[in-house]
Amino acid sequence: MAMDMSSREQDEKKGMKIEKRRIKPHIGIAKFEKRRHPRFLLHLPIEYDRVNSDLYFPGYTSNASKSGLMVNLPEQMDIGQYLKITLFFSFGSDLDSIKMLSQVVWTDHVGEDGSYRSGVRFVDISSADMNRLETLLNKLSL
Repeated sequence: MAMDMSSREQDEKKGMKIEKRRIKPHIGIAKFEKRRHPRFLLHLPIEYDRVNSDLYFPGYTSNASKSGLMVNLPEQMDIGQYLKITLFFSFGSDLDSIKMLSQVVWTDHVGEDGSYRSGVRFVDISSADMNRLETLLNKLSL
């Protein structure tokens, strides 16, 4: 059974000189996001519950911005669902928290630990809690 030769192999067999393409080196890669606020990697514990429930569940953040969080939760949320979230963090020996009402804008299954990843946007957050969040994010950007 004869195998077909590529056109390059055929040209080489005929004695034609084939120029090799030079690959231009890439100096850098830029990725521009169309977000209003920059995201910061942030792995912190959270506690959440659905708006009409008093059962709290643990989770954790993957990243944060001034307008929302990416959270990992043990259950899948519905898009549009409202969650009460408490974010826990510390500076030195002081434990602090930020409370917010958020809305799920996207969700997907992460898999390895059985958790679900969701993007939530802030719907209601007090000015004091927003100031604490901004301070936390500003410290991450230094």
